[in-house]
Amino acid sequence: MHTEEAPPANLEPEAMQAPKDTQLDQVTGVKLVILLSSLALSCLLLLLDTSIVSTAIPKITDDFHSLPDVGWYGSAYQLGSSALQLLTGKIYNQFSLKWTFLTFFAVFELGSALCGAAQSSAMLIVGRVVAGIGASALMNGTITIISASVPLEKRPFLLGILMGIAQLGVVLGPLVGGAFTTGYTWRWCFYLNLPLGTLVALPIVLLHIPNEVPKKSPGSVLQNIHHHLDLLGFALFAPAIVMLLLALQFGGNEYPWNSSQVIGLFCGAGAIFIVWMVWNYHKGADALLPVAIIRRRVIWMSGVNYTFLLSTLFGASYFLPIYFQAVKGVSAVLSGVYLLATILPQLLSAVIGGTLVSKIGRVPPMALFSATLTTVGSGLYSLFTPGSSTGEWVGFQVITGLGRGIGLQMPIVAAQNSISQDELSPTMAFLVWCQYIGPAIFLALYNTVFDTSLKSQLREQASNADAAAIIDAGATGFRSIVEPQDLRGVLRAYTNSLDNVFYLVAGAGAVSWLCDVPWPQDIEKFVDELLCSCIIYEVEPIQDHDK
Repeated sequence: MHTEEAPPANLEPEAMQAPKDTQLDQVTGVKLVILLSSLALSCLLLLLDTSIVSTAIPKITDDFHSLPDVGWYGSAYQLGSSALQLLTGKIYNQFSLKWTFLTFFAVFELGSALCGAAQSSAMLIVGRVVAGIGASALMNGTITIISASVPLEKRPFLLGILMGIAQLGVVLGPLVGGAFTTGYTWRWCFYLNLPLGTLVALPIVLLHIPNEVPKKSPGSVLQNIHHHLDLLGFALFAPAIVMLLLALQFGGNEYPWNSSQVIGLFCGAGAIFIVWMVWNYHKGADALLPVAIIRRRVIWMSGVNYTFLLSTLFGASYFLPIYFQAVKGVSAVLSGVYLLATILPQLLSAVIGGTLVSKIGRVPPMALFSATLTTVGSGLYSLFTPGSSTGEWVGFQVITGLGRGIGLQMPIVAAQNSISQDELSPTMAFLVWCQYIGPAIFLALYNTVFDTSLKSQLREQASNADAAAIIDAGATGFRSIVEPQDLRGVLRAYTNSLDNVFYLVAGAGAVSWLCDVPWPQDIEKFVDELLCSCIIYEVEPIQDHDK
């Protein structure tokens, strides 16, 4: 079995190096602008689709009389995307980047069309699964295409732009979904992807997109496809992920967390995952997740970093609107406007962070600065009260947005600096999978903490109010059933419950911060890099003499 000594730092300690493989081709000028615009739009639609359905769910349940299916409208999408994520890395490694991306994008569009045209709740859920399958290859395909099209030193800047635009989808989703649902029909939450999808697909069809490595003919790959794609490994990995996500979906909703159904799903997921890990180790370089990749500290630490960093993003994106609408009493549309205090700094700092990394060539100081701001800003959210001033909720969001924007592309840049071109696709698939699985797990934790806290806080802060009726009325409907003398206590209960969620969000940020802290043997190198990073103009890269 091939072994390799791990790099001596967490998130890529050394200066940015030249690629280990020569670029086959490059896209430049106007063609690069068109390509980047199309890819950024595809990622925006991808992340928009993960959050846009949240504000449409009440109207969907009214039309289909399907309140018990609410959880499936979100989890069905995650099931399709998370289960196939690693397999898409193998597919990109064997087949054309361009046509693989377009094929999966077509599946994503098909799923969107099915959702928009759904005549029943079951049809909508099937459409969400199909859309998730298509979405599974879009983010890692985008990153791989950019990496194959531009030299290494330009990637951080371009990835910064891409990530900044893409993450808008998470926070804009509820706003756009609310506007469609209120002003027209919820079906356009899904139909929106069809005309905009044309703007994605048409330029990519017309442009020449290089492959990251030379590819065999499709016929020769298909002759031995089970070996090239590790289909047995996929057959073990996918059920484990599906069972995990089902346990998270059922827990606290259809069944109690300590029920035999939920515990059985968790145990089954764990057992199958262990079997998959044994098989994956046995397959080595041909595995679904090649062993030589995951053994490198920079890769798995980047994955852990991404898991927790994206969990802070989703936690804030889902629960800040609850604060604005339930506690502050503003409309869904206005709460989306309030989130601009996060969106704009995040977009700006994503571009600035990519520019600085391209200039100074060092990832760790930027990643640590990002995690620090993200953790501090997320912790400050717990200071929100019903009477918090505009300066507070704007300022705290600005801090978090600046930190998160800088850090979004850092794990990707760090990982790319330690791999060869033929390892690019499976590595990016692993990192994007971490983006999916982390928020899926943490959203279940956030919801459990919020629901449990709210029930307890309502009994404590508004003992005369009907807690069950308040919870059933929802975050915006309770004001119509609460007596004026009980309203202040109910608002305190909501605020205190959200505080507990934001503590957990800050905890996720703290773990991300720990991933960026240099290990003891790397302290001296990190200090050198930090000092050099303070110089914005040309700096001679620090080379790793230990390798």
